[in-house]
Amino acid sequence: MFALFSGRAVRALLLAACTLLAACGEKTANWTLYDIKGHLPDLRFELNGAHGKTVSSDELKGETVLLFFGYASCPDVCPTTMAQLTAVLQQLGEQAKNVRIVFVSVDPHRDTPDVLQAYVDAFNNQAIGVTGSEKQIADLARRYRVAYQIEKPRPGDSAEIYDVTHSRGVYIFDNAGKARLLASDTDSIDAMVKDLRQLIALTS
Repeated sequence: MFALFSGRAVRALLLAACTLLAACGEKTANWTLYDIKGHLPDLRFELNGAHGKTVSSDELKGETVLLFFGYASCPDVCPTTMAQLTAVLQQLGEQAKNVRIVFVSVDPHRDTPDVLQAYVDAFNNQAIGVTGSEKQIADLARRYRVAYQIEKPRPGDSAEIYDVTHSRGVYIFDNAGKARLLASDTDSIDAMVKDLRQLIALTS
């Protein structure tokens, strides 16, 4: 049968078949997390990192990014999330080499970039802590529909003692910076590992 086709025709058919298989694989991915492909914008930011460096999303091209918002003195959600993401990377094993955690502080008054980096380093040395001006943080939060609010200090408390409320969730971007998945605080470590393995396989 193949004798009926020229070498060029066979190559064209194989290319078409590969393209079709890739498309089918994308459509039939069995996601456990929320599929946000096409619903949120690409990863884009330029914020302040440790040691006076500016950290840009351009530096993360080629890496799968786990982005979440919080603050270093958060008593519960943020340390729990950092611990879970660290466990996720551990379970990914060799696949974790191109996965990066990015923690954006919504509390720039207390979280200097160096303080923030020391905080995330305590959990995982593949994490980056970044922050910026009030406007920069507000703009980035709005871009990804993140809600947060800095409460006023209680009467009699120091101006440095106050609560911050913020929405939960980890935004997952593929290695081209496209928004792909959203993990809620009820999603398990196993669910995140499963979907990240699928995403890395689809985009590698």
